[in-house]
Amino acid sequence: MDKLRLRFRKTGKAVYISHLDLMRVMQRIFLRAGTPIKYSEGFNPHALISICLPLSVGTASECELMDFRVTRDVDLAALPGTLNAVSPEGVRFLEAYEPERRAAQIKWLRMSCGFDYDTRDTSALLPALEAYFASPEVKVTRRTKRGEGEFGLAPHLREMSWTAEPGIVRLECLVSAQEPTVNPELLAASLREHAPELAPDFARFTRLETYDADMAVFR
Repeated sequence: MDKLRLRFRKTGKAVYISHLDLMRVMQRIFLRAGTPIKYSEGFNPHALISICLPLSVGTASECELMDFRVTRDVDLAALPGTLNAVSPEGVRFLEAYEPERRAAQIKWLRMSCGFDYDTRDTSALLPALEAYFASPEVKVTRRTKRGEGEFGLAPHLREMSWTAEPGIVRLECLVSAQEPTVNPELLAASLREHAPELAPDFARFTRLETYDADMAVFR
């Protein structure tokens, strides 16, 4: 036993912990729990842990995956409970196991999206939102390392299911996780850019599940 994987939740106040700060939090959790984490060699050793798909600040998740290495065998069944006993609010570990697949094989994320409308009639907005995202021409300006450019969202969205409640429109859908990576916040950005009359007053997002290219649940 060397390389291991943990599945965990990041919810509540923890959604505002940045990726870099989360890595520091994880190191402190392992230290407090007495988990024998392996460190790199050299002048500046660091813990050998990595989050498979780092989250944007403000996005919640029920299915985060983290790989780590240990210096000796650990009780995988007991590990989540041991870590939870010393974890901050909003970080809860669900299972630990030896991974059989590389994180590069993650292709799709199931997302829950909530679009808040403070004063507008959500039942009236729902058909227009459905029609907007059903178009094959849904686009958004996206910033990358190469600069800003127009990005077509439509090919990288699947299984969009909409519901309306007073004050909020909910969407559950699949977004491309890698190649390309589609941040679900781009959905709200597309509305603000091309259909401001449909843009929400606030948007929130939660990862629900990870899948490979064949839509098998990824673990």
